[in-house]
Amino acid sequence: MSTVSDPKVVESVRFSVQSRITEAFSGAEEHQRHVLEKISALSTPGEFQDYLRSLEPYMSEFAPVTEKRLKKLFPKVKKLKVPDLEAIDYRYVTYLGWTDIATNKLFIVYYLNGQLVGVEGKFTPANKKSTCFACNRYEEVALFSAVTKTKPANASPDYYKAVGNYLCVNSDTCNKNITDVTALEKFIQTVVG
Repeated sequence: MSTVSDPKVVESVRFSVQSRITEAFSGAEEHQRHVLEKISALSTPGEFQDYLRSLEPYMSEFAPVTEKRLKKLFPKVKKLKVPDLEAIDYRYVTYLGWTDIATNKLFIVYYLNGQLVGVEGKFTPANKKSTCFACNRYEEVALFSAVTKTKPANASPDYYKAVGNYLCVNSDTCNKNITDVTALEKFIQTVVG
């Protein structure tokens, strides 16, 4: 908004943002609504950054997982290489994602409808920047394709269906950029059924 000088446009954008926030957090309690309403008074980039930092205590944390639990999610992967789980700051994790360079696979762990699910797929670096389907940001991406676990009732025994999309190469960056999990959940739901 720093490049717009028309006060009517600025006010319209502020109203639109406030409406979207109110809609997104319709179940918020009174004190939570009060904190969210403060965004309408912000005007400088520094104020926005300070405001975002002030919201950190309200963030819900991704429940930490153990190596044993991860291995149960991927039983067919005999030598599963898991990330350093102690080094992860779970406050900034929407999904847990890591790559196994040796096998060119990406593993994603996500809480879908309260259930921890794992998705594994082929990870092919695109060596370019494009829009990530999960965070909707312009970043360095790779093609992530996973085989779906479900098949139609009348499908032949050799039925095969893979779904793929461009995903950030760096899962940490992607997690920090995610503001809406709809696309990520739809993708995971398609894969796990």
